[in-house]
Amino acid sequence: MFEEFLYLLWRNGLNVSLTEWMALMEGLDKGLHGASFTGFYQLCRCLLVKSEADFDRFDRCFLEYFKDVPFQQEVSQELLNWLDKPDVLTDYANWDELQALKNLGLSEEEIERMLQERMAEQTEEHNGGNYWVGTHGMSVFGNSGLSPRGIRVGGQSMYRRAFRVAGERKFRDFRRDNTLDTRQFQVALRHLRQFSGLVGLPPTEFDVDRTIQDTAGNGGVLKVRYRRPRENTVKVLLLMDSGGSMDYYASLCSALFQAVSKSGHFKDLKVYYFHNCVYTRLYQSPALLSRDAVSTDWVLSNLPGDYKAILVGDAQMAPYELMGGYYGRSERPDGPRCGMDWLRLLRSRYRNAIWLNPSPRPDWGEYWSQTYDAIAREFPMFPLTVDGLEEGMKKLLVR
Repeated sequence: MFEEFLYLLWRNGLNVSLTEWMALMEGLDKGLHGASFTGFYQLCRCLLVKSEADFDRFDRCFLEYFKDVPFQQEVSQELLNWLDKPDVLTDYANWDELQALKNLGLSEEEIERMLQERMAEQTEEHNGGNYWVGTHGMSVFGNSGLSPRGIRVGGQSMYRRAFRVAGERKFRDFRRDNTLDTRQFQVALRHLRQFSGLVGLPPTEFDVDRTIQDTAGNGGVLKVRYRRPRENTVKVLLLMDSGGSMDYYASLCSALFQAVSKSGHFKDLKVYYFHNCVYTRLYQSPALLSRDAVSTDWVLSNLPGDYKAILVGDAQMAPYELMGGYYGRSERPDGPRCGMDWLRLLRSRYRNAIWLNPSPRPDWGEYWSQTYDAIAREFPMFPLTVDGLEEGMKKLLVR
């Protein structure tokens, strides 16, 4: 049964043994798939995939082989057609209603249950309301609405506030171009170990490679070689964008912070936060509280230029915030006059600096890509992926 599926998995590099395949046949015979297509998929992946790194490859094979098999959608096509109305309304709800919605305090489980109830009850299209599955309203399900959180059904992502997308494909991509978790961050950060320098001490560490080389060159007569010990000289200044559009990447940035904090690769580590761009003040916590603020001038004056600066942010804001003549103006008459001036000052102070970006370049209009492009011209910018972080670390190795 499904022998061609097995051959397809083999052709795509999945190492499925005959023992595992026979276990799948036994599971089907015992009804472990629950007589459902979804259950069959889950049983196959459980028994045939050995590594999480192969999940995506298996999913592609599964979809290719079973592409013509009908399955039950989580959301009906009729409902999706009703929700395909991106321009029905542009402004709805008053402030009091919106605040009341924010204070509902519904849990994700409650919202999931309510969605199932509404879909069972709903018989027509709705737009601009606060109860049914619709668009441009205050309901916690639908799309293009004003709810601070909920489930997106149909439509396109706008504010990135949905905790789930109905009908979204569930597999996780574990390829190397995917975004990172804490363990992958730690592995990539090890590249900075190469900054460890030789200190001015007597050669007391046994040098295996030179001992072997010189002994071989001496006709086999042992010549023991020693080298001076290494000392960790890496100093890192980590500046992270917090709040606003970066809320969508909060878990990713949290993983980066944990990896950097737990890393033993640095002689010194300083972490500060900013919102959108570096201005007159930096903050010692992501909440950006005034009591945790420090002067950017103080940081530039007290942290010498041998620090390796890593800035993390999506580089997306209104252009006037970055290049306006009044936003982020220094109190000093000769000081920076805008956000871009601060970034250039930072770049000139820390010559070894990179920018890690969790977001791709905006492609929905030239206006929204201005700040991304301007910052990318000042800092070497790398995507916040495994390969991107490793390339960034290599860039920091340039002395």
